Amino acid sequence: MDTDRCLPHSLPAPLRRRAFSLLVLGAAAAAAAGTGTARAEEAWPARPVRLVVPFPPGGGTDLVARALGQRLGDRLRQPVVIDNRPGASTVIGTDAVAKAAPDGYTLLLSGSTSYTVNPALRSRMPYDPVRDLAPILIVARTPLVLVVRAEQPWRSVADVVQAAKAQPGGIRYASFGPGSGPHLAGELFALATGVKLQDVPYKGSSQSTLAVIGGEIELGIDTVAAVAPHVRSGKLRALAIVGASRSSLLPEEPTMAELRWPDATFDAWYGLAAPARTPQPVIARLAREVEAALADPALQAQLRAQGMEPAAIGAAAFRQQMDSEIGRYRALAHRAGIVVE
Repeated sequence: MDTDRCLPHSLPAPLRRRAFSLLVLGAAAAAAAGTGTARAEEAWPARPVRLVVPFPPGGGTDLVARALGQRLGDRLRQPVVIDNRPGASTVIGTDAVAKAAPDGYTLLLSGSTSYTVNPALRSRMPYDPVRDLAPILIVARTPLVLVVRAEQPWRSVADVVQAAKAQPGGIRYASFGPGSGPHLAGELFALATGVKLQDVPYKGSSQSTLAVIGGEIELGIDTVAAVAPHVRSGKLRALAIVGASRSSLLPEEPTMAELRWPDATFDAWYGLAAPARTPQPVIARLAREVEAALADPALQAQLRAQGMEPAAIGAAAFRQQMDSEIGRYRALAHRAGIVVE
């Protein structure tokens, strides 16, 4: 470096030499800091990655996390450890990720409950998904399906709508409580078709499915994985897929949109996210590796066998879906009087 070009000539020679030395040291320090940051980003991950699932082991979200986590760990060459943190309708586990260090070592794998349903329906939340989470990918969808018992005379959604208009509030459907996927799907269906339905809460799919088969209630709205075996056995009749696209487990069943009731669509999905302010190179690396893992035919077959449709929807579309659904479900809660504490 030429001192004559870098420093004013008015400075005495000793000061010029000292100032020049400080410039050289500063440049060296800046270069070292930049190199250190680059090396730190290149070194990620240097230890196991924790994948928080805000549900108990064994459920749909847990199955997706374990199937994806194993392959992601192979690609990252670091273990991906599943950390089940259930409670408060996913709030406990999701909040733990939102408040975790944004270093790429704590991730969230959860359904749309964490990202859109809870913030839309709950008045008090310890986290804001838009502010506190960095979306990476939507990795799978799990369509819901509208079913009736085989002995019911209804052969189509139009038949259900006609019967519901004839007896307002007299037709019951199964939900898992206020704000659950089936509850929201049922309310969206009622609003879209102009009917009044009565939701009956159950503790889970096994109870609600048996209630429909036994004639305790008239309609079931549940995941394709939960009801497809009963549809195939002839105990239940599927009328329509409530999700955005058809299901590979029941490919012959049309969607609500295909039946000209697009406003009755309820989209259930699983998304991978990190704490906000996680370095962008880490986010980008995760997106690449997860997308590559999802391209594995074996993983796709594994997910489809569980009634899930593999997806690889990037961060921008993920964020857009969050914004859209939060607004939609808030409006639904206001119109239908849905209150979740």
